[in-house]
Amino acid sequence: MSSRSLLGRFDAPVPGHDVLDPAVMLALDEDSAFGDRSSRPLPNRDRPCSGRVVAREAGLLAGEPVFRRVFEVLADAAGSAESLSFSGRSDGQSFDAGDSVLTVAGTGAVLLAGERTALNFLQRLCGIATVTRRAVDAASGRVAVCDTRKTTPGLRALEKYAVVIGGGTSHRWSLGDMVMLKENHITLAGGIVPAIEAIRADPASSALPLTVEVRSFEEAKEAVERGVDRLLLDNMSPSEMKRIADFLGPPGSRPELEASGGVTPEDVGELADCGVDLVSIGSLTHSVRAIDLSFLLDHETGG
Repeated sequence: MSSRSLLGRFDAPVPGHDVLDPAVMLALDEDSAFGDRSSRPLPNRDRPCSGRVVAREAGLLAGEPVFRRVFEVLADAAGSAESLSFSGRSDGQSFDAGDSVLTVAGTGAVLLAGERTALNFLQRLCGIATVTRRAVDAASGRVAVCDTRKTTPGLRALEKYAVVIGGGTSHRWSLGDMVMLKENHITLAGGIVPAIEAIRADPASSALPLTVEVRSFEEAKEAVERGVDRLLLDNMSPSEMKRIADFLGPPGSRPELEASGGVTPEDVGELADCGVDLVSIGSLTHSVRAIDLSFLLDHETGG
């Protein structure tokens, strides 16, 4: 199914400076990059150089905007912005081991001060995009592959953007985008029915899409009878998910069905056969392995 048809599909656009700069500045300050004592004393620090990002394994590129912004911020601070230039692949393009993925030209001091921070961002975002693409390929268009709010604090915009670059669908951005009654909400309210009734009685909450987590066929029926928009099928067996989907009927005549809970990219193919509409995978962002990339400084490029 098309991800555009999903309820509560939230955009994760290319991050602008308003998103990039706080993350970049925090990372550069953390690394003391504006006072790099390893590079500042070196001869030729202000000579033009170029640096290449070389892939040590295959993957999917995501994070070029933040990679670029790291060096732009450093070059602006050093008064050498005019010497900076970039080339290489665009986000969403694949690469193989041994490929030169991106190239940046600038002064040696700027490149050395920024290489670690730029790679830290790039490696993680490439990892997210790469594993997302693996899950999307396994889905073969039968279900949407979604992220979750299990993101690195402060990096949600970048990580959700990387999921979209990998072909995934961005789930709700925050607690303000969709009401999701999960196990603890239901426990606090004293059950599914009182939880839903409380949401319906609150004008601000009732104006949002409503998802309810269910853990059995009986709970699914109980929630559907109250007119919810989506059922979160949490930690259910594929056979139980299929039972619920078969009982409720085809998409469009029932609430959306979301498979969740310990899902891995390797599970997506089996879950797609259960009749669910989307699969949410927390591990796309919370425990992804960074892609192995290196930054190599080349010979001087000019006078």
